[in-house]
Amino acid sequence: MIPLKRGQDLEKMRRACRVARQVLDELAAAVKPGCTTRELDDLAGVIIARYGARSAFLGYRKYPCQCCISVNDEVVHGMGKPTRRLEFGDIVSLDVGVVVDGFVGDTAHTVPVGGCSLEAQRLLDVTEKALFDGIAAARAGNRVTDISRAVQRLVEANGFGVVREFTGHGVGRNLHEEPQIPNYVDPACNDRLLPGMTLAIEPMVTAGKAAIKILNDRWTAVTLDGSLSAHFEHTVLVTEGDPEVLTCSAPARL
Repeated sequence: MIPLKRGQDLEKMRRACRVARQVLDELAAAVKPGCTTRELDDLAGVIIARYGARSAFLGYRKYPCQCCISVNDEVVHGMGKPTRRLEFGDIVSLDVGVVVDGFVGDTAHTVPVGGCSLEAQRLLDVTEKALFDGIAAARAGNRVTDISRAVQRLVEANGFGVVREFTGHGVGRNLHEEPQIPNYVDPACNDRLLPGMTLAIEPMVTAGKAAIKILNDRWTAVTLDGSLSAHFEHTVLVTEGDPEVLTCSAPARL
């Protein structure tokens, strides 16, 4: 069963998503050359607490950090480390999940550290555009494969790779709910979209080949060929009309 959000539950979901976005915006503003990923993770904890929320990630399957901070070739689940100091030209993916009043808001954004190469910027631009192409397909009556197809089509048309091992997902009272939302067309993931579904749509894209590996910390996923990776995510509400992006800086419909 795919949970549908209505009434008070939906309003709580909206609030959780607004907090997640605010945390992400404040954290992104603190990214600069010279700071460590541990400093950013500690800051995320401070910001989350200030909003009366808690991290949806800390302790989840024993994950040890407040948020996921993934640098350059790290695809997802990068951890804050005191020895990982950001340098000008790096790109860093910030993935934030918060719990507010029993509901989860989940969002991610990849930002340059001071600046980045033209190739890296193109990767960021295409990944974010793929996210919004996927969101545009999140309409009642469509299927999950319509979202997946929209993301995959744009990414691969630009010569980039679509990570297979991690997917978007439903989100609500739990961080991960049904349905699973791959960023490539998988006929096994073909649920029909209904009003009230809240979906975390999150393309994870590589500048090279799509293959990844997991590091010895058992969390951090990196590209196998060492190429850059970008990650963008919004929590989206399926409505009777246009999809509503709950984790925009101001909630918006496409």
